[in-house]
Amino acid sequence: MPSKLSGEEHHRRVTLALRYFGLVLSNRLLPALGPAIWGTTYYVTTEWLPPDRPLLAGLLRALPAGLLLVAVTRRLPAGDWWWRSLVLGALNIGAFFPLLFLAAYRLPGGVAATVGAVQPLVVAGLSAALLGQRMTLRVSLAAIAGVAGVSLLVLRANAALDWLGVAAALGGAVVMAFGTVLGKRWRSPAPLLATTGWQLVAGGLLLLPVTLLLEGPPPALTAANVAGYAYLAVFGAAVSYSLWFRGVRVLPATEVAFLGLLSPVVATAVGWLVLGQDLTAAQVAGAVVVLAALVVAQTGGRAATPRASGLARR
Repeated sequence: MPSKLSGEEHHRRVTLALRYFGLVLSNRLLPALGPAIWGTTYYVTTEWLPPDRPLLAGLLRALPAGLLLVAVTRRLPAGDWWWRSLVLGALNIGAFFPLLFLAAYRLPGGVAATVGAVQPLVVAGLSAALLGQRMTLRVSLAAIAGVAGVSLLVLRANAALDWLGVAAALGGAVVMAFGTVLGKRWRSPAPLLATTGWQLVAGGLLLLPVTLLLEGPPPALTAANVAGYAYLAVFGAAVSYSLWFRGVRVLPATEVAFLGLLSPVVATAVGWLVLGQDLTAAQVAGAVVVLAALVVAQTGGRAATPRASGLARR
């Protein structure tokens, strides 16, 4: 018969198990807060910000937050990370924001969110090509279910298709998918907040001339406008992108991409709770499908371990 564990050995094993499961839980819950915060930006944009200034919202969301993080960390890119930060900032912010706003303007009734929900499937394909990760049937079916769930959640029967808007929505999904996968492939030696700040600054600087050219100088701002922009910069960018990029570091790229499906779920919940919008049975079913797809995508894959992530030694 096997010998019984000593009290000290039992305590050591229990402590290691708790640390491991706590790490795995935090590796998924903390990055999930990023897309959850992004879901609140729809409410902030419509209720607190001046109308018809989407690029200004993106600019003031990214650039001040990036400068703040760079100032706090006192760390600048070195070597290849000058151009890598520019590429990642362009993909995740500088190109993604204009495409997102163009799709939102051209595609009514939630079509933009539905088309954008293909991002996990794109990330899965890019991960197979660039990271050598196997694209499984489970992930593919979960990605298709995610698109179906988002369509139930936000799509309306009278939604009209505009092919320029569809192209913009697909383009937005593709550029952020590339940003996610390349962020996984390029492992920055710098602290997470510094790397996040570099990307936000790069994306904001790319947005600056586009914003001035297409929207002109900023309008006069009210106190509510200033509060809205401050919320987007602090929570909608500095906090949320730091959490998102943390997920990119410690989780497989495909699992991180599925967390982005939380954004339309939170946006719908905020509209129902805060704005008094109706919530239909189809929307409830869509939220359930999205959450189920997210859970399926997060299970069965290789979990991040303390040794793999390096967090246990910090």
